[in-house]
Amino acid sequence: MHEEELRRTGSSLAYRMLGRVADAEDVVQEGLLRFHQAEAKEEIASPGAFLTTVVTRLSIDQLRSARVGREQHYGPWLPEPLLPEAAADAATQAETADSLAFLVLLETLAPIERAVFLLRDVFDLGYDEIAAIVGKSEANRRQLATRGRRHVDERRPRLETSRASLRQAT
Repeated sequence: MHEEELRRTGSSLAYRMLGRVADAEDVVQEGLLRFHQAEAKEEIASPGAFLTTVVTRLSIDQLRSARVGREQHYGPWLPEPLLPEAAADAATQAETADSLAFLVLLETLAPIERAVFLLRDVFDLGYDEIAAIVGKSEANRRQLATRGRRHVDERRPRLETSRASLRQAT
């Protein structure tokens, strides 16, 4: 896997995990740095699996630390749109809207649930691979996936905003 392909795959995962382009780029850059450091010391059997693991774990860490800031945010959190380079036609605009809606749904999940959901349902990784990436047992990973799908189906927000907080914001 070439570095550009690794970067694209890592960016896709990090953006879906974090919902912000700048945060995703930072995580991918750190992941590639760690990849090159590990590669200099030893042969990496699967560069894609290595980078996916590092990007997922860094994203989970960042979501956990960002949660404190979001808990004090008034109103709903919205992801930063990933806009296409060229002028968008109607189909591209619809695809962008669908992507944003998907990211809003992902916000209903806790960081590890989000990682498991994305790795299984979007990136189609096996249960054993996901268990190794997120550091959970396969049985626990299956439970996280089930819980994540249920939260997405229910569209239940991960963080509740009180009426008093909403009034204070307006």
